[in-house]
Amino acid sequence: MPVAKKIAEAAQCSSWIRQMFEEGARLSRMHGCDNVFDFSIGNPNVDPPREFQEVLEELARDRTPGVHGYMSNAGYAETRAAVAAYLSQDQGVPVCGANVVMTCGAGAALNVIFKAILDPGDEVIVSRPYFVEYGFYVDNHGGVLRPVQSRPDFDLDLDAIEKAIGGETRAVLINSPNNPTGRVYPEATLAALGDLLTRKSRERGRIIYLISDEPYRRIVYDGVRVAPAMAAYANTIIASSYSKELSVPGERIGYLAANAAIPDVDTLMESLVMANRILGFVSAPALMQRAVARLQGVGVDVTPYRRNRDVLCQALTEAGYEVVKPEGAFYLFPRSPIDDDVAFCQELQEHLVLVVPGSGFGLAGYFRLAFCVTPEVVDGALPVFREMGAKYFRPCRASSAGS
Repeated sequence: MPVAKKIAEAAQCSSWIRQMFEEGARLSRMHGCDNVFDFSIGNPNVDPPREFQEVLEELARDRTPGVHGYMSNAGYAETRAAVAAYLSQDQGVPVCGANVVMTCGAGAALNVIFKAILDPGDEVIVSRPYFVEYGFYVDNHGGVLRPVQSRPDFDLDLDAIEKAIGGETRAVLINSPNNPTGRVYPEATLAALGDLLTRKSRERGRIIYLISDEPYRRIVYDGVRVAPAMAAYANTIIASSYSKELSVPGERIGYLAANAAIPDVDTLMESLVMANRILGFVSAPALMQRAVARLQGVGVDVTPYRRNRDVLCQALTEAGYEVVKPEGAFYLFPRSPIDDDVAFCQELQEHLVLVVPGSGFGLAGYFRLAFCVTPEVVDGALPVFREMGAKYFRPCRASSAGS
């Protein structure tokens, strides 16, 4: 075999998201883009804010010698300070620039964190459904991902998390707003989780970290506020990016930030900076670091996403699907009308509608739609969802009425 066995096995069970994305491209070439309704990948379709374009153009004209050279592996001091100032306000606890590392997106931030904190066999608890890449990230660094069930409304099941905590537990990983459900965890839930992890860390004599993956933090609806993880629990590390809030996923710019209250936080930060270097990231892109330093608190207009969410929720509910209305991000996670979610997604694909099976997120029996698409994609897919609803739900209602 020309490649490592482990990578070959990973490739065989690789992300359903990417598989469906590639299938969408193939179908578009066959049938034309206007006839394929692709909800497979969370690729923001709204333009970056005007402020981003203006800052980028200004920075591109900078001829200062060395402006594109190396900087500290943790990033520019002024960028880290700007991120820390914003986080201090957002999280409700003091954050200093020394506790921030600029990264190549949230995916890099998570890999850096796991590299720094995991010993072989250490476990990371995550609630189903979850972003499938988490498993690969944890495994990259010798850890073991331990999924637990969430509640029916996709809130954290604290009893399930507590039962999963054992001698090898090193971290609990959360994602709010959540991919794939759009769930925003309530402040009371995070506070209770913080109390649980405080107690369990004390019982086991070592820190159990809370890792909060927050790339969708500013994509929320209806006045919902994302509760601050750092305020809920001292031993929190945040991983985030600007991919969604600025609509620049291709620029690969993000950060990690550690709560100053973590014991021996200076040693943790030294390890995180070392991990950023030895994993080959070296440092985050210089141009993007200078840009985001001036764009703290700036975000995209979520109105197009809200429109798509509302149209889809109403249409799917009327067609008979069970849908939990998302409070954030740009995903819907309805229950599949049949137990075999993969088969249902394949049936939708035959009608040129591409969605991702819930199995790809660790929870079979559901499917995910990424509604960061044009209104035409949403509206064009509605007849197919209604047709499938009539096929699977109407007979059930007719049988119930006749009994």
